[in-house]
Amino acid sequence: MENFIVSARKYRPASFATVVGQSSITNTLKNAIRNQQIAQAFLFTGPRGVGKTTCARIMAKTINCQNLSADGEACNTCESCISFGHSSSFNIYELDAASNNSVEDIRNLVDQVRIPPQTGKYKVYIIDEVHMLSTAAFNAFLKTLEEPPAYAKFILATTEKHKILPTILSRCQIFDFRRISVEDIAHHLAYVAESEHVEAEMDALHVIAQKADGGLRDALSMFDQLVSYAGNKLTYKQVIENLNVLDHDYYFRITDYILQGNISQTLLTVNEIIDNGFDGQHFITGLGQHFRNLLVSQDKETIQLLETSINIRNLYLQQSSACNGAFLLKALEINNQCDLNYKISNNKRLHVEIAMMQLCRLATPDGPQPAVIAPRPAAQQPPVKTITPSQVVSPAPEPSPETTVKPQEPTIGIAAEPVQGYPVTQQPAPSVIAIDLKDSQQLASPQAPTEVIKPQPATPPPTQAARPSYSGINIGGLMKPGSETAAGTESKDSSEEEEVLPSDRETFTQADLERIWEPMASSVSKDLANLYHSLICRTPVLADDFKIVVTVDNKIQDADIFAKRPEILGYLRKELKNWGITLETIISDRPVESRKPYTDQDKFDVMAAQNPAVKTLKSQLNLDIEM
Repeated sequence: MENFIVSARKYRPASFATVVGQSSITNTLKNAIRNQQIAQAFLFTGPRGVGKTTCARIMAKTINCQNLSADGEACNTCESCISFGHSSSFNIYELDAASNNSVEDIRNLVDQVRIPPQTGKYKVYIIDEVHMLSTAAFNAFLKTLEEPPAYAKFILATTEKHKILPTILSRCQIFDFRRISVEDIAHHLAYVAESEHVEAEMDALHVIAQKADGGLRDALSMFDQLVSYAGNKLTYKQVIENLNVLDHDYYFRITDYILQGNISQTLLTVNEIIDNGFDGQHFITGLGQHFRNLLVSQDKETIQLLETSINIRNLYLQQSSACNGAFLLKALEINNQCDLNYKISNNKRLHVEIAMMQLCRLATPDGPQPAVIAPRPAAQQPPVKTITPSQVVSPAPEPSPETTVKPQEPTIGIAAEPVQGYPVTQQPAPSVIAIDLKDSQQLASPQAPTEVIKPQPATPPPTQAARPSYSGINIGGLMKPGSETAAGTESKDSSEEEEVLPSDRETFTQADLERIWEPMASSVSKDLANLYHSLICRTPVLADDFKIVVTVDNKIQDADIFAKRPEILGYLRKELKNWGITLETIISDRPVESRKPYTDQDKFDVMAAQNPAVKTLKSQLNLDIEM
């Protein structure tokens, strides 16, 4: 039975042209070989699986090739290339520094360097995971690395460049290998799939490439695993099931619900995701990436940053047209805050659900529309009676303005007695006695003076205007325009964005301001000692047009006061009964006093000035000043 070779080894690049995603580095190395400008030491650094060791082996083969091509590639037919292909070359040595990291191992390597090559021009030493060498081993390697023989070349490879001594770095040409892009990995996987006669969807290969996080070796390992699971036909659904990846359809669906402000469907979708075994933070991270993709899809110049297939890119373009840029930025901020606080949250699921509800509220700031209350059936409504002047006229010698029906009002509503027959616990709506306008004009005529007696209502009528709460929410603004209250008045439009403040503007003095300033500071700065001292360290000044000016020492105090500005204004407006109060902070230009620390001699001089006997005592006993 033939031994199975994993794709990462079977399709390992054998020339610079077949290296994936590192064109700038391969071009530099080919030019150096072609121009005979090969340094004595190279350092290849970068993430795992991006081609560091592969490029080191290709370079070791190429510089010893006897029939080098015009573009700097090895011929693969000469004796040196053939021996390299069979892993029998005596000019190329590979050392794993992870298991050979002692001083003795490096000394053995240095001893081998003294022996010139028997065939070929160069002896190449590839040291992999070089950051694992001990400090003593690095120091033993320094001199040889700086001045090696002309035939010796060193190629060091590492994933952690910061662990290598600076003296080693200064002796090497450093090449930083970058992560391979999703497109490059997907195209290479498509080539491997075609070579292996595997029918794979391009969307499935893109998911593998994204999961690999820039490492081609990881992508090939996942490809082998998925082919073992799915056979010769690899679909998108099989990939997301096997790799435990959240389907992008969830993110598109939940974004649609957020844009609609549909909290219930959003929470149900989150519940479905969690029931499928996905972690809440994994979902939050993916949703943040989804919002980022929607944001870059809104600009033709940044659309190239989308690392997805063509089909999914079209979905992003379609959904991004329905999103606002400001909404996406704020949504990213909420999502990022949820991600940061996820691990420290005790109830992680509630933490995610709160973030989802905040996103729904962000998309529809007006909130859900109030329900329209249908009128009661006609059988349950109290009857409306129309009376004539003769039925309500009660002669009076001198009618008062309060009790006379005014002719300019078309209809007068009079609360009647409660209708009999209702249970005690249920209070029916009051009956309304409507008086026609023509009849009211007859009532108001001097020939027939009229007095209309209004019975006292069971409950006091609602006030005409309620002051808003200090959190900025106006209860009256929550009702739709045109809806009537019990008193028959219309509420204000809830779609107004600006806060509607009462017109109360009672005059107050500087003394009134100073009287409530300290209680205000204590109220708004609970557990914030710095804010309290910033507010009371200077006296506020009352300027024109009810402007209160507060002077602070620096920008930090200014920022602290600005954060509590709504609470400060709310307290002042309420206590001073003036809704036109504004607050302004000014940073003082007074230089900060610098204090020099007292020395022991300074302290002694002060004590001696207050009590000369201390100085005499020091002199007589020959004491030193130490405190």
